Amino acid sequence: MKITIIGAGLGGLTAAVALLKKGFNVSILEQASELKEIGAGVQLGPNATGVLFRLGLGEALSQIASEPMGKRVRLWSTGQIWPLFDLGTVSREIYGYPYFTLHRADLHAVLADAVMRLKPDAVKLGVRIVGHEQNGGGVTLTAQDGKVYESDVVIGADGVHSKTREAMFGPDAPRYSGVMAWRGVIQASSLPAHLREPYGSNWVGPGAHVIQYPLRRGELINFVGAVEGNRWENESWSEQGTHEECLNDFKGWHEDVQTMIKAIETPFKWVLKVRDPMPLWSKGNMTLLGDACHPTLPFLAQGAGMAIEDGFILARALEKYAHSVPTAFERYEAARKERTARVVIGSAANTKRFHNPALADAEGAGEYVTREFGEEKVKERYEWLFNYDVDAVEL
Repeated sequence: MKITIIGAGLGGLTAAVALLKKGFNVSILEQASELKEIGAGVQLGPNATGVLFRLGLGEALSQIASEPMGKRVRLWSTGQIWPLFDLGTVSREIYGYPYFTLHRADLHAVLADAVMRLKPDAVKLGVRIVGHEQNGGGVTLTAQDGKVYESDVVIGADGVHSKTREAMFGPDAPRYSGVMAWRGVIQASSLPAHLREPYGSNWVGPGAHVIQYPLRRGELINFVGAVEGNRWENESWSEQGTHEECLNDFKGWHEDVQTMIKAIETPFKWVLKVRDPMPLWSKGNMTLLGDACHPTLPFLAQGAGMAIEDGFILARALEKYAHSVPTAFERYEAARKERTARVVIGSAANTKRFHNPALADAEGAGEYVTREFGEEKVKERYEWLFNYDVDAVEL
């Protein structure tokens, strides 16, 4: 079976590794002229690291990742700290795999290297697909330069702006979520010691929140600051902003937040849009994975994890039902739709939780945080995510 994956992002590369290890003939078409990821952080819970360890990438990831000891909640105004959950050895003991925070480019490089080792010529760069035609159980893809690619199966892993999705189901109309985010990477050595501690922090406040966590063995700190507001800018996560704009959005926040903003190398703006859940992900011999079919707000730290899980489960389905691609896609969708929809809903719910007006006053905030981030509620929110076993999912 000849399989073509459109898009060499995290989900597409994971799917390629899983499929190549099962003996499929896989090619990846990527429109970028260079195989690289933009500089930003990504969190992988044990559900996602478990997939990558199963694919033999555990050692390579361990060399480039940070492994936080835990996650904390901090109050925007006073900096007060509450524990959210323990990680480190606790994650490995309870869930069998670590919780990693990584530079996205580092993770991308590990996955790309794994693909190349399995099939050196798997990735074709600078290929922009403009035509998708299904014919008698196969798919013909036409590139902008006129080159034609024939496949038995096509997987659209081309992200939130997926042209594969548009070719299959027509254009969609994304809506502004009401939130924009600032993101940036900080040299840890430029920060005071208490901001370099091996923990992830969720700073919560009325109408905004900040996420910080270590990257690359603690050498870097990732910063994301999400702000509510009526802004409509480019749907891009690589639009450069200024330190002054970012500081203005977090005026009055704790000095630790101000210190981090000033230390960001380059602050980027990222307008967050939402799309309606899709009733179908597949059509004939074409299907979708990751952000192409279930884009989510990044407030449950599971966007990359869902794409990685998709890739592994899809490979399992195609192996099991190789005699019938439509059946494989049907079983893949059945296994993934409810879980990914729950992540989309949970991420949206966290926006309201992190931005609640009750956080405005420090006295009332303590009661709110204790109630909303208590041990039982946190378990309810995260255990079902972390306990997921991609090998045990019924197909």
